[in-house]
Amino acid sequence: MELLEYFRRQFTYDAWANREVLAALRNGRETARSLQLMGHILSSELLWLERLKQLPQSLPVWPEFNLEQCEEHAEQIGGKWREYANGLSAEDLSRDASYKNTKGEVFASTVQDVMTHVLMHSAYHRGQIASHMREDGKVPAYTDFIHAVRQGFIE
Repeated sequence: MELLEYFRRQFTYDAWANREVLAALRNGRETARSLQLMGHILSSELLWLERLKQLPQSLPVWPEFNLEQCEEHAEQIGGKWREYANGLSAEDLSRDASYKNTKGEVFASTVQDVMTHVLMHSAYHRGQIASHMREDGKVPAYTDFIHAVRQGFIE
């Protein structure tokens, strides 16, 4: 599998995992901390996409979304990442993207490093949501990558 196809597949997984977490929250397992983390995941995913596209930041890093807003943003952001990844060439992955962080510091990272960061950052915080849910005696979403593949959610 070529690297570009790998990233497309990973963003398909990411969107699926976000939907699974939101479905678990929708099914009566919502907590304030879980919503806060989910809002951060979604806002960060959009922020990094905006950086790659050289667009201004449109959401705060830690937004205060309710469940419905999270669901709406998840659908939109997942679609935007699919569109972006489908528009890339293999050569684009090694291209440097310059951006400013939230402190105004200027950095440059390759597109593939930014994409890797987005995927890992989101998985990290989904793990935190699962941990918080377990602490509250709730059952978190089952978002393991291999589960998604075995169940045919990802080809």
